[in-house]
Amino acid sequence: MSPRVVVIGGGMAGLTTALDLARAGASVSLLEASERLGGCVAPVTPDGLPDGVALDGGAESFATRTTAVADLLTDLGLGQDVVAPERLGAWVLHADGPVRLPAAGLLGVPVDPWAADVRRAVGVLGSARAWLDRLLPARVGTADGPMTVADLVRTRMGRRVLDRLVDPVVAGVHSCPARDLDVDTAMPGVRRGLAETGSLAGAVARLRERAPAGSAVAGLRGGLHRVPAALAAELARHGGRACTGIEVEALHQGPDGGWSVLASYGHHAADHVVLAVPGAAAARLLEPWVAVTPPPAVPVSVVTLVLDAPDLDTAPRGTGVLVAPDAGVAAKGLTHATAKWAWLAESVPGRHVVRLSYGRGGTLPEPEITTALVDASVALGVGLTRRNLVGWARTDWPAGLGAPPPGHRDRMAALRRDLPGGLWVTGAWVAGTGLAAVVADAHATAATVVGGESPRSERRQN
Repeated sequence: MSPRVVVIGGGMAGLTTALDLARAGASVSLLEASERLGGCVAPVTPDGLPDGVALDGGAESFATRTTAVADLLTDLGLGQDVVAPERLGAWVLHADGPVRLPAAGLLGVPVDPWAADVRRAVGVLGSARAWLDRLLPARVGTADGPMTVADLVRTRMGRRVLDRLVDPVVAGVHSCPARDLDVDTAMPGVRRGLAETGSLAGAVARLRERAPAGSAVAGLRGGLHRVPAALAAELARHGGRACTGIEVEALHQGPDGGWSVLASYGHHAADHVVLAVPGAAAARLLEPWVAVTPPPAVPVSVVTLVLDAPDLDTAPRGTGVLVAPDAGVAAKGLTHATAKWAWLAESVPGRHVVRLSYGRGGTLPEPEITTALVDASVALGVGLTRRNLVGWARTDWPAGLGAPPPGHRDRMAALRRDLPGGLWVTGAWVAGTGLAAVVADAHATAATVVGGESPRSERRQN
């Protein structure tokens, strides 16, 4: 008989896991508490857009350091729509003004400390200190045990690179300081690369070699919000069921090892249960068997502006701006979406789309639209007022982004080992921020359920 699997959570992790299991022959039911599938991959449609055009209200790109997401999109028939961003570069805004983000790097860590754009960002002395990374013994920063991104960067390249480049990028991507972020979760493989190449710069260069066309990220023509519907359709084609508006209240394990899922509509029997929900929800459901302290989550708000602003035609800040904490701007980052994605610029002729992300310390400050326009003006170096505003929307993500602390990956591996038989976990709070990590971990989890092997994510080396 086909194993019965209940997947709890209909975000990207849950949908990907459910599809893999259905293809493997399992009888799969996916239960999502909200009325929408996709989690943080969601559309938004502010005023001022042509009919049929929707924007991404959450994730709008994915890391290309692995092929996990690109392979999934190809598998779903969307591979021909994968696009690279325009190569206009990005900027970092500090209290003393904006500087270009070095073109070659990872989370702000430069490949070549002596490159002209690196020297402009950190100064000659900062570049000289960062170059010493190549002279330090490889063992510095590669020792076993927990380590933060800040610890590694400060040790190998110095405080100037950390403060001027890495911290603003980390805050924009992970909504937390580099001093609080586990290096092995945020930069998987970098410590192993350091040990093998002898320098942090060498390790970053090796990781960047995997990125197609020199880009560290890619997107999808029409928006990433197309993906959940494609996953759900493929799941249905393989006999799986995806149900929305169903909240799971508790789990019970019977004496035979089977599971009963108590949901808002009744009980559901299962041989396996996969928790693909945010960390706080997972901790509540796991409480009878194991104590879980998920990574702290910072609520995030995305404000999307549709603008009639000819001064933005020249893309004065390239594809966007990352904001240092001392810059006096409430937003942690800004994406000039119509400068970044050619398909979007073609879809909204005569308009500019700008996305601001908030979440360093909570939710978007008030007044909402006034704050967003002021922040966009300062970050872009262009005066923007309500007269430029054609439409806008705010998308709130209360569960926010997880900030995995040092040792997170080892704790998650231990958690998986301690779970009772037939109970599994996956999702961003386990795997780390970003679709690349989430999709890879979902595939590994599904393979574990059907094959009984340890998840690949547990076996990765530093």
